[in-house]
Amino acid sequence: MRKHILIIAEAGVNHNGNIEMAKRLIDAAADAGADYVKFQTFKTEKLVSIDAKQAEYQQKNMGSSAEASQFEMLKKLELSVNDHHELIAYCNSKNIKFLSTAFDLDSIDLLNELNIDLFKIPSGEITNLPYLEKIGRLNKQVIVSTGMCVMEEVEEAVNTLVAAGTQRDKISVLHCTTDYPTAMNDVNLNAMLSIQQHLNVPVGYSDHTLGIEIPIAAVAMGAVIIEKHFTLDKSLPGPDHKASLEPSELKAMVSAIRNLEMAFGSSDKQPTATEKKNMLVGRKSIHLSRSLSKGHVLSESDLIMKRPGDGISPMKLKTIVGKQLKRDLPAEHKLMIEDIC
Repeated sequence: MRKHILIIAEAGVNHNGNIEMAKRLIDAAADAGADYVKFQTFKTEKLVSIDAKQAEYQQKNMGSSAEASQFEMLKKLELSVNDHHELIAYCNSKNIKFLSTAFDLDSIDLLNELNIDLFKIPSGEITNLPYLEKIGRLNKQVIVSTGMCVMEEVEEAVNTLVAAGTQRDKISVLHCTTDYPTAMNDVNLNAMLSIQQHLNVPVGYSDHTLGIEIPIAAVAMGAVIIEKHFTLDKSLPGPDHKASLEPSELKAMVSAIRNLEMAFGSSDKQPTATEKKNMLVGRKSIHLSRSLSKGHVLSESDLIMKRPGDGISPMKLKTIVGKQLKRDLPAEHKLMIEDIC
């Protein structure tokens, strides 16, 4: 039976630097039934150089010029240490787990001091050796996103975490395409299965497509973790809102995944309790196609298969042909073992 699918509702920086908006995002994630609500932890000065330009998707989503500063954008989206404490307490009150992605070494320390039980490595840090080693030394549960990667880079990142001290069975890997939003022809869900086969790790999918069908498909294919960006309103200003789900869509995605969890069942092919009640109605028995006299030797043309299924199974037809009737029987009679000899 498939395990519980871990669903991470990615709030990211969709709080726009506003703690009350962050709390409303937590409300929406909890209401949807997600397991975690995830934010981003960083110090802008340690994440990006002062002259770094915004990514093309950031410029497009924010209506920025080609010269727009990534530093200035991110500085407005930082969460303070006090913000972290406040959001963790609020998550606890809403019965949802707090999670955040660290984007620099000091932020890893902060999250560790906050006793975060799970570390999420974003796609952009998968080639950052000091970052990987620092998380690896913590020996905590780790989820690795793999956008922009080839398989060798994913394998090297996993091996780095293990060499630094993380047990291999604590590592899960998410297939991901780093584009916001991701076009359907760039999703390549089969790569998720390749990661699983090549690295023998639990796999999942971090989704940036529009809509909810791709994460649902990923679960059907074997994903045990789903991460999806969400927002309070796609029309809000900011780099990620346009490629995020609104609360009603997040709720629909979680509901669909929870339904899939129930639908997976076990690997045994057995009728359900409900099916067993329907067997008599849905299956057929051997009936007589016409009136026949005592002593008549049955041929296939004397017999017809009709509901209900509480008589002799049609699968036994060959054993019934050639038998004699013990008594006169009318047309449509449901043949029973005691009728023949």
